[in-house]
Amino acid sequence: MTSIDNMADEIMKGLTEYSELADTAMKKAVRKTANSVKKEISENAPKDTGRYAKSWTAKKTKENSHTLEMTVHSKNRYQIAHLLEHGHAKRNGGRVPGKPHIAPAEENGAELLQTLIRKELK
Repeated sequence: MTSIDNMADEIMKGLTEYSELADTAMKKAVRKTANSVKKEISENAPKDTGRYAKSWTAKKTKENSHTLEMTVHSKNRYQIAHLLEHGHAKRNGGRVPGKPHIAPAEENGAELLQTLIRKELK
């Protein structure tokens, strides 16, 4: 049983525990979302030799006790990501149409992150 004098300490302890659980849940959701976005981009990327699709990775950019930042990027084919996403002009005239594969994955990732956070914090 908690006395009136200890109530503030007990409430603070409970809030601290919840905060730690929420931080862990958020980080788990961010990792899962980043890997899902990477996988979706790789699966939907234009495939000539397959090197571009395989070049995508999810990397931890920044982390502290309360936050986690992940970046999904192409390791060594980043120069052509924009061209493949939006299309480009051909050398001798004409255009190559773009194949949207990054933007849809980003949108799906935002929805997935919200869903995972809601699920984890219930």
